[in-house]
Amino acid sequence: MGFKALLGNERLKDNLRRSISRGRASHFYLICGPEGSGKHTLATLLSAALLCKEEDAPCGHCAACRKVFTNNHPDVITVTDPEHKEVAVKIVRQMRDDMFIRPNEADKKIYIFPQDLRVEGMNALLKILEEPPSYGVFLLLSDNPEKLLPTIRSRSTELVLNALPEQVLRKVLSEKFPQADEAQLSGAIARSGGYLGQAQALLEKGTAIDPQTQEFARCFAAKDTIGLLQVLVPMEKWKRDQVLPVFTQWVQLLESALTSRYGMQALSPAAQALSTSRSSQELTNAIRQLQKAIEYTQGNVSVAAVCGYLEWALR
Repeated sequence: MGFKALLGNERLKDNLRRSISRGRASHFYLICGPEGSGKHTLATLLSAALLCKEEDAPCGHCAACRKVFTNNHPDVITVTDPEHKEVAVKIVRQMRDDMFIRPNEADKKIYIFPQDLRVEGMNALLKILEEPPSYGVFLLLSDNPEKLLPTIRSRSTELVLNALPEQVLRKVLSEKFPQADEAQLSGAIARSGGYLGQAQALLEKGTAIDPQTQEFARCFAAKDTIGLLQVLVPMEKWKRDQVLPVFTQWVQLLESALTSRYGMQALSPAAQALSTSRSSQELTNAIRQLQKAIEYTQGNVSVAAVCGYLEWALR
């Protein structure tokens, strides 16, 4: 199996295979790349490889690999803080204390940090990075390593994930999204910057248009004021958690139409129709109005009042 599950990045994967097979793995890896570049995939594969005893690690079928891939290995710990955007220092200190408890069943104990750390948390982590126990391994994921303290970064082995070739992306995306046409695939690839996760997210947004959004797009493209009223009036009785995803999808649709006017390929036929029937100014204004509607809905404004506002703002 090895690192085949991570697409592209052949040089990086070869270097990891050699260092692990020779027993020269680092105790601290900094996995860098934008959202959707494969950081989580690499962290999982690397964790399995470090604990796997077979050749071409990770083998994918031994007990250690199976446990890692199902998130059930007691010696692979993910450090997160669901209550905050950045991991609080107290959680890093708890991890630091736990690190000095020896592994349960493996030769190593691996800590994965998929979330940004506060400065205090980085300083707390630095203390253990300076003199880690022999079995300790740390995997820090970052979309922007420049945000890290220089003292943290200087102690790491950086693994930088690169964009994928277009032919690789197109092959994978066409298999995962057989309903997407060539224009949608090309649009997602161009917008993704070459990163599979971003391309998948774009196609999921572009191909999963619900009936309410389809009707909104048709009416707005046709400048059908009465049609827009017929879309919005029934929504006045909806709940907040029902209208927010719809408004968000409308914004994404209009944003795709707007960028299409500047040379990018639209992610859906609906977005393409909007880009040809509405001016950049009209699309920009509609996006602003919908963003206001989202803010109002998240606040204390009633759904009926928000829909009434849009009935006026989008006419």
